Amino acid sequence: MAAPAACSKWDIREKVWEHLEASGLAEFPRPVRGRIPNFKGSSHATTRLLGLQEFRAARAVKSNPDAPQRNARFLTLQARKTLLVPTPRLRTGLFNRIVPPPGASKEMLRRCATSQGVKDYSVPVGLDGKAQVDLVVVGSVAVSEKGWRIGKGEGYADMEYAMMVSMGAVQEDTPVVTIVHDCQVLDIAEELLGDHDLTVDYILTPTRTIQTNCKRPKPQGIMWHKVSSEMLGKIPILKTLRCREKLAGKDVTLQDEHPALASTKRAAGSKQKVMAANPQARAAPGSAPVGQPHVESDPANPKLEGSDTITTVFVGNLPGSLRVSELKSALRELQAVPVGLKWQGAQHRAFLDYRDQGAAHRAVSSLQGLSLGGSALRVELAKSQRSKGQGGINSHK
Repeated sequence: MAAPAACSKWDIREKVWEHLEASGLAEFPRPVRGRIPNFKGSSHATTRLLGLQEFRAARAVKSNPDAPQRNARFLTLQARKTLLVPTPRLRTGLFNRIVPPPGASKEMLRRCATSQGVKDYSVPVGLDGKAQVDLVVVGSVAVSEKGWRIGKGEGYADMEYAMMVSMGAVQEDTPVVTIVHDCQVLDIAEELLGDHDLTVDYILTPTRTIQTNCKRPKPQGIMWHKVSSEMLGKIPILKTLRCREKLAGKDVTLQDEHPALASTKRAAGSKQKVMAANPQARAAPGSAPVGQPHVESDPANPKLEGSDTITTVFVGNLPGSLRVSELKSALRELQAVPVGLKWQGAQHRAFLDYRDQGAAHRAVSSLQGLSLGGSALRVELAKSQRSKGQGGINSHK
């Protein structure tokens, strides 16, 4: 399957997800959109691991917890290797080590390889656990024969690898393997990759084993200038790693701690104080009174300091009894916190601003089907985003 010409990462993700569903290749859990997609033939593709000398020689394998890699986890356990699986969204640490019951049968090992088994038969591995990983298995939405990889857009696989580098758990020559359907192998422009993006050495499909011979360097550790304070708060283990690297004399300045951005924020704060002191003199004609939420029914892509164009998500059908705090709580729970929220409860709607298109699409995906106060929410990109061709989601138009 060819990638769209002059496309973004998100265009490629949408193309793959749409094709897997439309062609009948998608497997549970569905829909595959917003996920590392499971596909027909994933178990067969995974058996190609057994043909890799790097897998046979590995003592410890790290595998992502997604469905298409379930057989990779089983084969690792069956070969009596150490299996390490990242904790969900890295909330409670980096790894869990899967520990099957003594004398576990083949069926028990298959159970241990499921997402529930990972929860039931695992022990956490701390930073001082001296974990050594000999082979890394990652999920992908798309990958090129050159080894360029596109995940689902949340950046956890890249962060996991960077954290493993910081821990000393992987080396420059530690092989990285991904397991995908043949239709997920696409031509991907190298300029779409950032220096934080993880590349792969082997691609396993139902029909092929592809050695990429990728020469692009993998991440050399955590790039703190790309980590936000919000991310640091969500991933406790990052705080520990940051403290260690700071003590080692490394620059651990966060994305939102850089001097230029800090001065911009201070200037914005000063302006807000002036506005608060003299609201009537500064209020624009037709603007909302100070202290009242200002709502735009069709936001015109405002700019945020240090970011690309804001992408706005419309949330409708909010029940009249719902409070904004309840919506915020739901957004936090779903890991879909916006950088700005415009509340218009009387009109049963709200607008959520996200820093980029990918974050907005993930929010739409997370919020689909959500009910609050007994009402099923209507969630879609705001009209201005769709009309400007920013990759509107067909099912929500």
